[in-house]
Amino acid sequence: MNIYISGISGTGMGPLALMAKKAGINVYGSDRSLGAIANELEKAGIEYQVGPQDGTYFSEKIDSVGIDWFIYTSALPQDHPELVMARDRGIKVSKRDELIAKLVKDLDLKMVAVAGTHGKTTTTSMLVWAIDKLTDENNNRLLPSSYLVGTTLSFVPSGSYKEGDKFFIYEADEYDRNFLNFHPWVSLITYVSYDHPDIYKTREDYEQAFIQFEDQSEKVIFATKEASIHGADALKAKGKDVQIIPGIDQRINISGSPRREDATTAFFAIKEMLSFCGKEVSDERILCVLNEFPGVGRRFERICEGFYSDYAHHPEEVKATIDIAKEEAKKLSKKGVVVIYQPHQNTRQHEVRHLYKDAFDEADKIYWLPTYLTREDESLPVITPEEFIADISAKDKAFVAELDDDLAEKIKADHSDGYLIILLTAGPADKWFRNVVK
Repeated sequence: MNIYISGISGTGMGPLALMAKKAGINVYGSDRSLGAIANELEKAGIEYQVGPQDGTYFSEKIDSVGIDWFIYTSALPQDHPELVMARDRGIKVSKRDELIAKLVKDLDLKMVAVAGTHGKTTTTSMLVWAIDKLTDENNNRLLPSSYLVGTTLSFVPSGSYKEGDKFFIYEADEYDRNFLNFHPWVSLITYVSYDHPDIYKTREDYEQAFIQFEDQSEKVIFATKEASIHGADALKAKGKDVQIIPGIDQRINISGSPRREDATTAFFAIKEMLSFCGKEVSDERILCVLNEFPGVGRRFERICEGFYSDYAHHPEEVKATIDIAKEEAKKLSKKGVVVIYQPHQNTRQHEVRHLYKDAFDEADKIYWLPTYLTREDESLPVITPEEFIADISAKDKAFVAELDDDLAEKIKADHSDGYLIILLTAGPADKWFRNVVK
């Protein structure tokens, strides 16, 4: 089979390209620019073009090799030249999750899906780290697993499939209802809080999607009692195997309560996988591996001494990440935490604005950037940094900022004064930040 992936080098599509290639599928694609997975694609020998996606390269591939399936992201506009051409030429068209579901079925893999509003990427990455490190005396993996994770990893590629794998570990994103394409063997639900108002018009609509996802799962592990929308008993009544984690395992010693919760969730998933394989590994060994987890790109990622970047862009994520930063600052004998914040999507901000009130209380200083605008409802006025700051209880510590030399000098001075600096963004501020601090 020949597939073509539009936007192939980003964290969403790049790992899928790597997995498909490993599974014996011929992969081609295009991207407007080099994304985070570009180096991994090059190492894998995957052919794709970078530049204007005007359909020229896609047309050449259709004529020269024949394309069976065109895969695209939710971000691709419906009038995109490649998408229009695929439909006009009668090529199968879908988003990535339909292909993933086919690979899982065709390769007879047990799907371990990690879902939730927050904590998906870190928990998935912890599982990938653990299955790579848990080996026997001959260095064979005790839990042979394929995986896809929506970020870059320092210890393995972002996607993998090897012949003989039994499990498929996947970060199951609820955006655009993508996770409803799957019927997992085990689903981990980390946390559920209303998000993506451009897709889910009401909280009830959002929660109903998670209920459907749970119903489609054979087994469900909830990180907390609150992660279960309609209660474990309702699922048990339907014959589901349900487990609610009693609390954070106190033997996990990585920084930050949210990350310790993610590690505890990963621990229970590993125990479930080991049980299925009939393998015995001591709790102490599993916990030791999880405690050595090196972290993941854009999730409390240490850029250099005293400077960190995180993907948090929902008020509850912001609050949790600042708590992690405060704990890390104390370990490093820092005075406190300075936050640079870039909200994501004005449409979302109108839904979550009220949740910011106490989100920044533990920060010592906040630099508030204009919102990164994507997939917007043009009828909504753009909320300004001044308006956001007026709403929060920490307003006396907050300042309006831009990605400019003035902000660069201020955060360098704050660092010199002994503060930990953390950027919270799902947008382009990350690239600017890395250039400044390095």
